Amino acid sequence: MTNADILIRRVRLAADVVERGAEVASVAPVDLRISAGKIVDRAEGDSLVAREGERVIEADGLIAMTGLVDLHTHLREPGFEQSETVLTGTRAAAAGGFTTVFAMANTLPVQDTAGVVEQVQALGDAAGYATVRPIGAVTEDLAGERLSEIGAMAQSRAEVRVFSDDGKCVHDSLLMRRALEYVKTFDGVVAQHAQDPRLTEGAQMNEGALSSELGLKGWPAVAEESIIARDALLAEHIGARLHVCHLSTAGSVEVVRWAKARGVQVTAEVTPHHLILTEDLARTYDPRYKVNPPLRRSEDVQALREAVAEGIIDIIATDHAPHPAESKECEWDAAAFGMVGLESALPIALLTLIREQHVSWAQLEHLLSHKPAEIGRLQGHPAALDVGQPADLVLVDPNGESTFALPHLHGMSQNSPYLGMQLPGRVHTTIRHGYLTFDDGALVEAAQVARAAEAAR
Repeated sequence: MTNADILIRRVRLAADVVERGAEVASVAPVDLRISAGKIVDRAEGDSLVAREGERVIEADGLIAMTGLVDLHTHLREPGFEQSETVLTGTRAAAAGGFTTVFAMANTLPVQDTAGVVEQVQALGDAAGYATVRPIGAVTEDLAGERLSEIGAMAQSRAEVRVFSDDGKCVHDSLLMRRALEYVKTFDGVVAQHAQDPRLTEGAQMNEGALSSELGLKGWPAVAEESIIARDALLAEHIGARLHVCHLSTAGSVEVVRWAKARGVQVTAEVTPHHLILTEDLARTYDPRYKVNPPLRRSEDVQALREAVAEGIIDIIATDHAPHPAESKECEWDAAAFGMVGLESALPIALLTLIREQHVSWAQLEHLLSHKPAEIGRLQGHPAALDVGQPADLVLVDPNGESTFALPHLHGMSQNSPYLGMQLPGRVHTTIRHGYLTFDDGALVEAAQVARAAEAAR
């Protein structure tokens, strides 16, 4: 018996839940047996008999989803370990039900060479809490002047397929064209931080009547929308894949809708915080609510939820952005942009999308698991929770509510905008490659996870 021998009894599969809303009691439960990193048996609930020494998880009332995949995570290592490390960031991921995270390139040194992306992937492999897929920088040192070693990163052991200067926009049109041409040769994708830098110099919050009232420089919606439109036309011209990071305005939704109608290979993500929080929180001058792109109007929030339901927005991605206390416990103007979000992503999705009946559980699984894996060309991700598939999955308790508090955070930073909020549901258990990383609401000890990860390789 190893810690990879697990029997899950009487669990309901998200893929089988066709009702909208939170009530799924009519769905027939199943038993799942996991061994050697894969699902080896699946049967009607209570029909599989536990074997000697097998870990049994009584999952009556729980919903199983394929492991969540975050296409937009900032792990900060190397260079900014005071904010987060690969180990602490992937611990937060496991607590949030994520079995894979794509690590953004704005580290120090920047992830713009084969050596750095391989280092980041190796750190993830050693930690074992989640699969870490590095995102390569589009330009050297994120400077927007010369293309990075895109080909070398694609051909490295990390096999990078997603490239982004996130935190900065690839604002030079010719450079963006060359990047799209390059990644097309190996079916890669450019994930653009859509922000015209000239239109947002010194910007602190969404531009509008409230920014004028508060005396904070505004961040116009057109700064995002114009870059998306330009990049969509470039992607159409080249026939390359484009991904829009953290889409935040109703106008951006319409630009993406237009591009998809034209047949452009464009996908878009929305963050949990842009699905629920609005610019009105800037009235508090609490830097926990300072984020890039900024929190927008309530009309934008509603448009984003409807775009998710319609399929114009393809995925939910956290943009998990940890910062040390001194970068957030200060005046608004001096504070860093960003929020942590790995542990809260699923509860926010339940609150804004499931309870509001915008999507079904099966659609939520697509938004948080299958589609981000597809966009990132993630190999080895389970297509379904069925026999022969890799055992990457999360068990979710959809019932009840709890106050989101500091003990829910498992990374190094505490800059969550949800502290003190009542959030529904909880991640019960996370399983990666057939072993437990988060067990009935608690992280599995780091040394045990590292040993299991080594055995699974």
